[in-house]
Amino acid sequence: MYNTKAYSAASATSPLSSTTIARRDPTEHDVQIEILFCGVCHSDVHSVRNEWSSIMPTVYPIVPGHEMVGRVTKVGSAVSKYKPGDLAAVGCMVDSDGTCPQCKAGFEQFCPSLTLTYNSPDKHKTAPVTYGGYSNSIVVDESFVLRVPDHLDLAGVAPLLCAGITTYSPLRHWGVTKGKKVGVVGLGGLGHMGVKFAHAFGAHVVVFTTSPNKKEDALRLGADEVVVSRNTDEMQKHAGSFDFILDTVSANHDINAYLNLLTRDGNITLVGAPENPLDVSAFSLIMGRRSLSGSNIGGIEETQEMLDFCGKHNITADVEVIPIQKVNEAYERLLKSDVKYRFCIDMASLKSE
Repeated sequence: MYNTKAYSAASATSPLSSTTIARRDPTEHDVQIEILFCGVCHSDVHSVRNEWSSIMPTVYPIVPGHEMVGRVTKVGSAVSKYKPGDLAAVGCMVDSDGTCPQCKAGFEQFCPSLTLTYNSPDKHKTAPVTYGGYSNSIVVDESFVLRVPDHLDLAGVAPLLCAGITTYSPLRHWGVTKGKKVGVVGLGGLGHMGVKFAHAFGAHVVVFTTSPNKKEDALRLGADEVVVSRNTDEMQKHAGSFDFILDTVSANHDINAYLNLLTRDGNITLVGAPENPLDVSAFSLIMGRRSLSGSNIGGIEETQEMLDFCGKHNITADVEVIPIQKVNEAYERLLKSDVKYRFCIDMASLKSE
């Protein structure tokens, strides 16, 4: 094992602070990566503060971070895809059983034995749980390491490993292509990526927002139209016309208002996770054979496809780069939606700790 610097929280009420953690030495199938940038996801805040205790209670100390871009420093003897010096990325998962139907179908994210990048039992016993990307170095099985297009801004690439694949996957699954009319509800970390992808797929993109002052930015990101969702007349103009709507909002909201905008056989997919159950009218679904679904990141193959697509179309997240010493401040700002559109940590700042 070897030691590396990291930022961790000791309890649900503790700030993140500097520490040292142990990492395993690379086994024959492992890749060791120096982390250059790590995105800040809202899931990090929930996990650090143990706000998902009923679903996945946090084990402390916790080292968050599942949006990593870095450079390979060492590889195991059996590794064939990577060599020292290569750019590489790691997302929300670092292992799975590889044998279940989900894994065999390329949906590792649904594996019942999935190992998340942080706060999952560590089968290597290096620590009680896995530690994430708020650190200078990580060791990951080759099968869960991804290639990075070398011409893209690396800070903007990091959030693609969560916000990017979370929005790309449902758009692809539901067949968003040229000629489709697509809505994106909410223009935050997820929503701004949904707009970029839907635009790149050739769809007619409409952004729904409660903030009129976001119109200019939505159009800059690739939207064709912007609708203020509190304006009933504006909403009614689009009734029954959408092939697909991507709902990125995590606050409680009226889902029926958007279901009624779908055309026959239209779908709305949730990638935001409101705290309280949504009140869904059966008639909103029945009248038009509409459907409501959810989606959760993507498998490794699809995530690589997404990164390659971003390389081809020069797509990255809009980021505010911060030193790790400002991560606690970033958490507070994130809760106020005070960022356009994702925070990304320059991990070189950790070396000064």
